[in-house]
Parts: sequence; structure tokens; C-alpha cells
Amino acid sequence: MRSQLKPAINEQRPEASTSRTLLLHGNAGFHKARATTQSLRELGIPVLPHLVYSLDLAPCDFWLFPILKDRLARRKFDRSQDLAKAVNSELRTLPEEDYQGVFRKRQIRLKRCIESHGEYFEGL
Repeated sequence: MRSQLKPAINEQRPEASTSRTLLLHGNAGFHKARATTQSLRELGIPVLPHLVYSLDLAPCDFWLFPILKDRLARRKFDRSQDLAKAVNSELRTLPEEDYQGVFRKRQIRLKRCIESHGEYFEGL
């Protein structure tokens, strides 16, 4: 797995080295598998902890998916490859500052979640 991971990161983000990579992924079994976590540790890639599923805290849910949904809403894709190309194309148009900003927003959301003792909240 490790032999596949570094080239995959380099392919997806050629401008960033694995030493500058910080990974946030969900709690899916394959994300938490021993082989995955060990490979990431050996590559020196830190993983941000992901709390139990919460729309309030998952950047893809509160930021990225609504953007993609809006931009691709009226388009039809006959093949999954065409959809994948469209999604990748849209992701490349998002400025780096937007990606950085979402993690600042996540910090605010984490604080609100702690303040509300894990209860649902609106307004962010």
C-alpha cells in the first residue's frame, strides 16, 4: 500500500510534497485499517482526527459538496468517468485560500460543537 500511496499523492497534488500533506478523511473502515494508518505514519503524513459523523464538522458536507452540487446541478452525465472529470475540473477552479479558509471555519464549528455539548446547532 505504501508504495502506491506516495505516487498517488504526487499525482493528485504534484505541487505539494508528502512532507507538506495533512490528511483529513472519514471514519470508514479502510481509512482506519492498520495498513492504512501504518503507511501514513511511515510516510510522515499526519491525519487530523475525524469525529463521529456530523454535518456540522465535516468540511466536505458543510462546504465542498454544496459548491459542487450547485455547479453541477443542471448537468447530466452518462458515464461515471465524465462526472469524475467534471468534479476534478471544478475542484481545480477553487482558490487555495478557499481550502485554507474552510479549516479556519472548521475550528469555529468545533468550538461551537464543544460549547453546545455536541448538540445540533445552526447558523454557521
